[in-house]
Amino acid sequence: MSGAPSGGYRIERRPVTAGEVLRLALELAALAGVGMGVAALLAALAGPVLSALGGILAALAAAVLWGLFRSPRARFPLPWPGRAAVELLVMGAGVAGWAALGLWPVALGLGVLALASGAVGLVREERGDRSPSS
Repeated sequence: MSGAPSGGYRIERRPVTAGEVLRLALELAALAGVGMGVAALLAALAGPVLSALGGILAALAAAVLWGLFRSPRARFPLPWPGRAAVELLVMGAGVAGWAALGLWPVALGLGVLALASGAVGLVREERGDRSPSS
């Protein structure tokens, strides 16, 4: 064996940047906002079990969308307008979820940081710089 991992992926060993850590935190905050926001909205219509299940499924759907179209190892890579659209959709849904919960400072912070980080990340990707950890 050549020491290459099964599946043909090469493991790139390099330091993780602060921007990559920020991107991961923003993505997790967006997924949490999507899940909790949907769960809170469903709470008025359904019982706690269906509300929780809806929140989990919404967050999972957002994560799958991100993984398929936006991540650096996306199954279906898109040109920059498509990547920007997916990012705006997922991050915007996360912001809306936090706002639906009444947590406006969290929603505002996520929105501002996601816009700035997303713009920088898309520019760097188009220039061929290191892809942000998404």
